[in-house]
Amino acid sequence: MKRVFISFSMFCLVFIVSCGPKQSSPTDMVNIPATASEGVNKSDLPDMKFDETVFDFGTITQGEKVTHDFKFENNGSKELIISSAYADCGCTTSQVPRQPIPPGESNSIRVTFDSDKKTGMVTKEISVLTNCIPNKKVIKIKANIFVPQSKNSN
Repeated sequence: MKRVFISFSMFCLVFIVSCGPKQSSPTDMVNIPATASEGVNKSDLPDMKFDETVFDFGTITQGEKVTHDFKFENNGSKELIISSAYADCGCTTSQVPRQPIPPGESNSIRVTFDSDKKTGMVTKEISVLTNCIPNKKVIKIKANIFVPQSKNSN
């Protein structure tokens, strides 16, 4: 049993060392300098402010794909990094800037909604993860999905 444990430990060590350093990406740079005892000075962080957090597409036809750009600005003193943005279902996708956004600069998150097989009033949330505090911002889209008579009769 001791030999198996030692062999397994050596295998793990060799595997970890042989992989080498990984390439860094913008999401690796997300660093929030806070501890439980000290808290954080928010003036030393980015601050993401959206022009709007909810967008209503109004009435759209079932099967239509609609897109909206949520504009935002970094009102903080450090670069804003968006690590991801995800929706609560596959019918909604988002595109986020991959480069850090400097203080005072603006950018946008593009959200596309596919209304195929949806009916009535729909609200979708998109969670945006950043290096701000709090690190999660939520934006929403709404639509009233109209089903043409020809589709209703099937």
